[in-house]
Amino acid sequence: MASTNTAKAFVEFERVQKSYDGETLVVKDLNLSIGKGEFLTMLGPSGSGKTTCLMMLAGFETATHGEIRLDGKEINNIPPHKRGIGMVFQNYALFPHMTVAENLAFPLEVRKIGKSEREKKIARALDMVQMGDFGGRRPAQLSGGQQQRIALARALVFEPELVLMDEPLGALDKQLRETLQFEITKLAHDLGITVVYVTHDQTEALTMSDRVAVFDDGRIQQLAAPDELYERPQNSFVAQFIGENNTLDGRIKELTGTTCVVELESGEEIDAVPVNVSNVGDRTLVSIRPERVEINPDLGPTAHTLNAEVLEFIYMGDVFRTRLRVAGRDDFIVKTRNRADQVRLTPGQKVKIGWLPEDCRALDA
Repeated sequence: MASTNTAKAFVEFERVQKSYDGETLVVKDLNLSIGKGEFLTMLGPSGSGKTTCLMMLAGFETATHGEIRLDGKEINNIPPHKRGIGMVFQNYALFPHMTVAENLAFPLEVRKIGKSEREKKIARALDMVQMGDFGGRRPAQLSGGQQQRIALARALVFEPELVLMDEPLGALDKQLRETLQFEITKLAHDLGITVVYVTHDQTEALTMSDRVAVFDDGRIQQLAAPDELYERPQNSFVAQFIGENNTLDGRIKELTGTTCVVELESGEEIDAVPVNVSNVGDRTLVSIRPERVEINPDLGPTAHTLNAEVLEFIYMGDVFRTRLRVAGRDDFIVKTRNRADQVRLTPGQKVKIGWLPEDCRALDA
């Protein structure tokens, strides 16, 4: 339901719907514009519609309603191999009986590119992903990370302006996944290609993207830059889906435009920013990030603070993670940086907690 300036859009979904059975819509009236050279990630839980959108853009699925345009041209009825789109899958999809070089040659042969030009493009693509010496090997002789690099090189070898990636790093271990996240992002920006990336990994989405479209129930719940998405979620689904988040139930007691006072179910009061609540008495789900909570805060005489009891203290190296009982809930988390002067709390200890009002959001219940 969100879009950028369509005059500059390279990829456009206009009122796109998709149903597999003629009754239930898995994608509901999607409007989305993606700029040339943008790295956009479609993020959401399983069944939210993100992969279906990617497959419609690739041409492997057909939209039930609406238009999909690429560089101003309607592509709904153009077959996948004629769209000029690079594609990277989670399972690599390399031909096992071909060498690495032969795998990369395949999309070039389909496009009737001559042998000498093919060899130049293959060498360039392999160098891009730091696999220049592996052209003679077969996929079975490569590690998972190496195979994924080759899959990426194959998607880039014919120099497409648009590359689609469907959970490409999901099968890799954490350290390799993080390395490739930075490599793919840098490569995309260096080449100036447009990337549409699908994942359910929130950290991956925040790390790699220029913008993130958060999907749920066939709709985009919020479309924004990573920092805005994390720090200013527009509804309770986005707040709870993106990163770690504390939530407290309550009602709006006072509303003054840019700030509000929320009365929690425990009877205690806190300060927050009203986001999608509009009336005194409205139920709300208050959202506050663990790293924005202060313990025994010095917030001034007018600030509201809460009583808390320490239930668990976990040392995590660079941060301390403390679980508290707050307003009747036992799952309230506070993260503090491991500094020399940081106090380590102990279970059973009673403390006060608080935060700056602008760091706390009163969302839909």
